[in-house]
Amino acid sequence: MSRIFAEDQADRTPKDGKDIDWKVVSPRDEKRQARVRELYEKGNLNTGLDYFHAGLVFQHGSKPEDYLLAHELAVVAAVKGAKGGLSLAAVSEDRFLMAINRPQRFGTQYKGVVGSPGVNLYEIGPGVTDKLRKEFHSRTLAEAKAREAELNK
Repeated sequence: MSRIFAEDQADRTPKDGKDIDWKVVSPRDEKRQARVRELYEKGNLNTGLDYFHAGLVFQHGSKPEDYLLAHELAVVAAVKGAKGGLSLAAVSEDRFLMAINRPQRFGTQYKGVVGSPGVNLYEIGPGVTDKLRKEFHSRTLAEAKAREAELNK
């Protein structure tokens, strides 16, 4: 899992400040997800870090089902004490909700503006307080809105 995770992250941090080539990265993501699904289905995820790495690979999926599995894996990672598990649980829940056209809860997702290089904080529904966001190692709403402004500079 550590190697798969490292490859996933390397694809998202190209050398020399180059843009990510999604025509190259997306097929690699699909192969990684297939391998992680195989490991998961065979019961070969054991440690919190295994679950965290697997969750992050599925967080980079393309379907609501990928994000839902990422969320479930992140919850197990958090329960097993993996650093980042709670944050990934919040991010993956928001991404799942966004993928099914529902408001997010934690305020972790931004969406591109059609016809503009900017992004907007995706719609946030009620129910999650800033205190709970902090418990999940997420930004408060004010911090999320400040991040939106920063991204649009």
